[in-house]
Amino acid sequence: MNAEVIVKNLEELSALGRAIADALVPNTVLLLKGELGAGKTALVKEIGLGMGITETITSPTFTLINEYYSGRLPLYHIDLYRLEKKQHILALHIENYWQGVDFPLGVVAIEWAEKLPVLPENHVDISLQIAPEEWRIIKISGGQLPNWHNFYAELAGDHPKSKQTYLTKGADYV
Repeated sequence: MNAEVIVKNLEELSALGRAIADALVPNTVLLLKGELGAGKTALVKEIGLGMGITETITSPTFTLINEYYSGRLPLYHIDLYRLEKKQHILALHIENYWQGVDFPLGVVAIEWAEKLPVLPENHVDISLQIAPEEWRIIKISGGQLPNWHNFYAELAGDHPKSKQTYLTKGADYV
């Protein structure tokens, strides 16, 4: 599956986050990539809100991993920005989150995922790019999500939660 989304403001980012949240199932791994300030943390916050997370979702830049359990699924928010060495990333044992070892299966969102020495077998790539006028181009690809058709329906404006069609439809609709 592939989708390219153009987000013009926070309201549209929020709608995208809700659409992604609706498609998520346990053991989903989101690999977020993009330059500093591209909106990775903001998108994870919106996804968390769409999942019903009631705690304040903050950047895990200094804590490395934040865990949230108040939504319909646990959210494990990981930020690899400050880690430069492969052994430091491996020492976190973040695979335990997507393998369900010591943690209930949920959604694992990893910022700066390009630093991962080993990728999970099944994951969704989310690439964020700053565009002119401070818009964001968000490319979503990979992964197998059973509820992905809901995501595309919302992108196309065919889902009951859709309020407007402002997103570029992707290829490979389910």
